Amino acid sequence: MNEVSDIMPITKDAWQPLMGGRVNCLWKVGQIVVKQYAKNGNSPLFPNDPKAEVTALALLARSGLSPTLLAHGQDWIAYKHLPGHTWQADPATVATALKTLHAIDPLAMPLRVAPNGSVPLLAQAIAIANLCSGPLPPPPPDLSIPETSARLIHGDAVPGNMIHHNGKITLIDWQCPALGDPTEDIATFLSPAMQWLYRGSALTIQEISVFRSNMPAKTMARYDLLAPLYHWRMAAHCLWKSEQGATDYAMALQMELAALQALP
Repeated sequence: MNEVSDIMPITKDAWQPLMGGRVNCLWKVGQIVVKQYAKNGNSPLFPNDPKAEVTALALLARSGLSPTLLAHGQDWIAYKHLPGHTWQADPATVATALKTLHAIDPLAMPLRVAPNGSVPLLAQAIAIANLCSGPLPPPPPDLSIPETSARLIHGDAVPGNMIHHNGKITLIDWQCPALGDPTEDIATFLSPAMQWLYRGSALTIQEISVFRSNMPAKTMARYDLLAPLYHWRMAAHCLWKSEQGATDYAMALQMELAALQALP
């Protein structure tokens, strides 16, 4: 608090804790949000990198896709508070935001490179599963799906990281952006585990249909090919989280496995 106050004139405002974040601590101070990163906030699937978030917010300044960065320190950032609420309905707005994000030219962006193609995706999923002591069904077969052109992706496109305001979506919590396959963000958003954890229920068939109809058909066709790997990887992540003490992830794991089993 003292470090933030030394840089920004917010000492007279009360620090009001914000709910919703599952890893880091956030406060609303006047019209400013201050975010402090947890020291052990990384997971095998979702990095928690303050420098990456600063980089992403700087790259996306004035895009409308991210909050406005105001200041940052070694383990914290401050940005303008966004009026609105976390996403609950209207998947078409999410599709519009993700399409806009994925259309940005990623040339020379200094960000991590996410797994792209079925071989590295499967390898990452198996690596996460190997960190767990509990059982998982065998991984899906590798269908030798090649990598695609890397785009800027959010990396953690869950409902809690989407602020719905003025009829559009602004993405927050940019601590794990990457250059990668746009289907990464699609898989995270469509994940029943992530929807249940952050929204309280999985997407309905109608909501999924609306989202799909507002995304490029070619991108959705690629997602369909990779969906078994994405579901199995998310199941491995949920198992890992539950074994770290996050008890609600046990239910999320079962939802993700059910979605995997329901695939044609």
